[in-house]
Amino acid sequence: MNYLAHIYLSGTEESVLIGNFIGDYVKGRDYLQYPPNIRKGLLLHRKIDSYTDSHKIVLQSKKYMAPQYGKWAGIIIDICYDHFLIKNWSRFCPVPLDDYKEDIFDVLQKYYPVLPERVKYFVPSFIQNDWIGTYSTPEGIVNVLYNMSLRTPLPDKSEFAAEVLRKYYVQLDSEFMTFFPELLKFVIDNFEVRVPLVDNSILNI
Repeated sequence: MNYLAHIYLSGTEESVLIGNFIGDYVKGRDYLQYPPNIRKGLLLHRKIDSYTDSHKIVLQSKKYMAPQYGKWAGIIIDICYDHFLIKNWSRFCPVPLDDYKEDIFDVLQKYYPVLPERVKYFVPSFIQNDWIGTYSTPEGIVNVLYNMSLRTPLPDKSEFAAEVLRKYYVQLDSEFMTFFPELLKFVIDNFEVRVPLVDNSILNI
């Protein structure tokens, strides 16, 4: 999953959120260097990724991107799923997204001193340029993928991604809305986090 999903699945504990947010940047046993609740977030991040990467619905979603993106297809779907989380936000979270983002930005600034250096490097841009908001439109996703191709090994297949999103938009939305409640239930049942929900019935799957 991508930034917004990891943040939301962290629940209401700030330090767990921070651990989950930095999860891609803390490898192996380095998580032991952090306080207990940040460690909890780091381990939660790993479990979320493991659950997601092996889920049959996610594997189906990856197939749309695989012809051009190959091993990178999972990264593209992670970003697309953040888009669909934004699109369906009011069905999951009772806090309006704009208010929720402001709270997240405040938490990131509060914990800035403990962030890994690589995270410190991009967090100001993450906040000032509202990376989460960028995922709210298909055009924004395509721009994100193009910009990623300029600074990472991700290949520039943004035109292909745009076509896939156009062609399979309804299917991807449906797949996300089937998968994400299952992921939510997995996290809530196994990790003692208080994820804000509009209605617990979303977990009746």
